[in-house]
Amino acid sequence: MPTIDRLDAEILSLLSDDARAGVAEMAQRLSVSRNTVQLRMNRLVDQGILKGFRPVIDLAAIGMPIQALVTVELDQRLLGPIVQGLAQLPEVLEVKIQAGREDILVHVAISSLEALQVVTASIVAIEGVRKTTSTFSVASAVPFRVQPLLRKLTEDTGWGRSTPALPPDPDARRSRRPTRQ
Repeated sequence: MPTIDRLDAEILSLLSDDARAGVAEMAQRLSVSRNTVQLRMNRLVDQGILKGFRPVIDLAAIGMPIQALVTVELDQRLLGPIVQGLAQLPEVLEVKIQAGREDILVHVAISSLEALQVVTASIVAIEGVRKTTSTFSVASAVPFRVQPLLRKLTEDTGWGRSTPALPPDPDARRSRRPTRQ
């Protein structure tokens, strides 16, 4: 299983904040060489940890101000075709398979409540779908993020071979932590 250290977590954090950050800029901010950042990013991609670089799109700004979570109960024997049917609907942003009462959670973006009726009717029309239930998202109090999790996972690691794990003493830790500009 691939593992990451604190430097990997910092690189991923910088990319999460700004996917357009350049390797040289990140190297400067992390006080490491450009080569180190490039090698780390290549390794993170090769190991399947870093899956890509995506823009964050304001759905309301493009005319889709309402987001809903639609739970779907279905005939589990038809899971594959149902997921394929959901993937054909342009309003579907994400589909998660669940364990629990509902089988699938579908995240949709819509322009109006009437549009939600059309989307849910399209979902119910997929063979094997038994029932849908919709919940509206009124605000995103904590947007999707991974930085706090990465910090927690790597809090006891170092920055690779050149800087091993930091000592447990908080005062010593401050003096050994690479500076960020």
